[in-house]
Amino acid sequence: MKLKKFNKVLTMLLCTVMVIMIFPITANADMGPKPSVRIIFENLGNEECWGTLLSSKESTGPSSTWDGNEENARYNENPNYDYQTFGYDIWKAFVDYAENDDFYFLQEAWQINETKELAWTYYPPNEFKILLYYPETETFVVSGIYEKYAFDTYYTVNMDGVNINSVEFDEELSSNERIEAYRSYEYRKEILSLIARIVVTILIEMAIALLFGFRKKKQFLLLVGVNTATQVILNVLLNVINYNSGELAFVVFYIFLEIVVFVIEAILYCTILKKISDTPKRAWFYVLYALIANAVSFGAGFIVAQMLPGIF
Repeated sequence: MKLKKFNKVLTMLLCTVMVIMIFPITANADMGPKPSVRIIFENLGNEECWGTLLSSKESTGPSSTWDGNEENARYNENPNYDYQTFGYDIWKAFVDYAENDDFYFLQEAWQINETKELAWTYYPPNEFKILLYYPETETFVVSGIYEKYAFDTYYTVNMDGVNINSVEFDEELSSNERIEAYRSYEYRKEILSLIARIVVTILIEMAIALLFGFRKKKQFLLLVGVNTATQVILNVLLNVINYNSGELAFVVFYIFLEIVVFVIEAILYCTILKKISDTPKRAWFYVLYALIANAVSFGAGFIVAQMLPGIF
């Protein structure tokens, strides 16, 4: 009877996880992290340069196109928008450019010649062009069309060989590709991080298994197999969630999925591990092991995450 109840709970949890994976959600509460688009510029000179992302939509989050009303023009000389880092001349240049383009200027721009990066960290457009403006020569450089491909999207642009002095503003410029960007999400780093998390977690849980007296070869092989399988599934799911929905969703589902793993392992230990033990214990003993092993590895994960953020 108790096993049937465990199975019902497990089935409900797994169904919920499947729904989450089919329809990935993004953490939208203002207190949590937001999607971002970051463009890294290699070989960019020191000449004053401003950058923006032209959007395929007229608005995204609080950012939107100019409605023609001077009071709503977003530049730092306007008292209503004095938080902006650019003045009227920069704002006007982008507005004029966008009038000849099928994409929209959402009145957001950054000076990039010092940072070598354009970071739109609050509701960036999903589909965009990269547009650069050099006020000293009044020239523009534009890219083709790109899209936000992850919760935190990274692109890199190599400016080597781009002759900005030959690029003049005209009505045809908006359709010409002058610079190219490539996705620069660090997949290798993420894979190594995934492997590191799995190995550390398994080592922790195996150490706890020894403390509980599980030292027989069959017991140890079963525990290694179960932990390897559950940790691979858990960490792959967490990576997918983090990739699509960000850190806040990662933390929320980390807790939820750890509960799912605990239920799965508790059922397996109460059935299979108990059968292969020379001196079988009561069911609560195996449940206690599953609980402590997962709780310790869960807590250790958060501690190590603070110490080694590049790995966890």
